[in-house]
Amino acid sequence: MDEEFTEAVLEVVEQIPAGCVATYGLIAERLGRGGARQVGRVMSLEGHGVPWWRVVRADGSLPAHLVVDAQQHWRDEGTPVRSGRVIVKEALAPDF
Repeated sequence: MDEEFTEAVLEVVEQIPAGCVATYGLIAERLGRGGARQVGRVMSLEGHGVPWWRVVRADGSLPAHLVVDAQQHWRDEGTPVRSGRVIVKEALAPDF
């Protein structure tokens, strides 16, 4: 994996405000390289040190093994959620 890409992804994730989200694909678009899958790979391997719960799929979901922990973070931050998914339209971070 490209170390420069990894650092760029993690830097973008750190800038997402509490209560907001960005999608894997939008992060790739913002960086102008990679794609949703590449961003997802970075998050799965290196994302534990950043607010990973602020990066969701385009439909507002997360992989099943992350949902329980994410729900608590979303509740604490006031992120709009319905039926276990973030309402991306309402929670999208500024500049995305």
